[in-house]
Amino acid sequence: MIELYQLKYFLAVVETGSFTKASERVYVTQPTLSAGIKKLETNLGTSLFDRSARRVFLTENGTRFVERAKAVLHQLNLAEAAMRAEDTPKLLRLGILMTIPSQSIQQILQPFQRQEAGLITELFEGTEQEILNRMDEGRIDLALTILRPSIKGRTIPLYREPYSLAIASHHPLAGADIIHPTELANEPTIVRSRCEILSETSRFFTDHNVRPRLVYRTAQDERALAMVAAGVGFTTMPDHYRAEGVTRLSMEGYNLDREIGFIVSEHHLSLEKSDLLDRFITITKNSIPNITYLPHMSYPRDKY
Repeated sequence: MIELYQLKYFLAVVETGSFTKASERVYVTQPTLSAGIKKLETNLGTSLFDRSARRVFLTENGTRFVERAKAVLHQLNLAEAAMRAEDTPKLLRLGILMTIPSQSIQQILQPFQRQEAGLITELFEGTEQEILNRMDEGRIDLALTILRPSIKGRTIPLYREPYSLAIASHHPLAGADIIHPTELANEPTIVRSRCEILSETSRFFTDHNVRPRLVYRTAQDERALAMVAAGVGFTTMPDHYRAEGVTRLSMEGYNLDREIGFIVSEHHLSLEKSDLLDRFITITKNSIPNITYLPHMSYPRDKY
């Protein structure tokens, strides 16, 4: 008999691509998660994952099973949401892209939290794909994430920002107006492992025959920024990441950017929930000039 926890374990592995990361996601040990997946495969009579490579891949049967597992959990989530909605009519389930700076998220949430008495906000932080998966499952009402042409449903653009170089303010290159990638050939670099354009950035340096020395890899963007300020190495990040001791510079030929906005759930929402989302979207749009131009920073925008 298939149990719900086995489906959650299975989808966690699918989303993270790793048994280790999946176990952290569902708050169990890796042996416990592996045992649950094994029981699921035994019940189904087929292997769901190819474990022969360093990264876990779905088998053909595993790929077919993904949508069925999502459908089962989706129905359960809808039932749970319906029950919660009766007790907490002001419930906002918000998905947030993990590479949006904490300061920006605070500025978006704070005005609405103050205005809406009795509001309960459930937050999920994840990658683009993790957020989209949860929206498909009906577990998120609204997502603050990257908007792409392929996204279905209602989207609300908020702002666009470039990716640029982040380097310690005391670094000799920090005084330049623009950096050529070859100037970074022998410089230590910090890799933001959850960056949406990590492969494009790597290809950019490779195309210029530049292979910076990797000294630190982290999934925490604020930690990466702190290490840049400390002089550990340079990195590339969305332009909203700002801090004392860090200078943001453009790189010649590095013209990547992203559009941030809301994606509204395509699942049925009550009239009360729809009105709640509309109020939140309106307040956020009114706050965007402050968020975009970072008035809370006291040092010059073009040189920190």
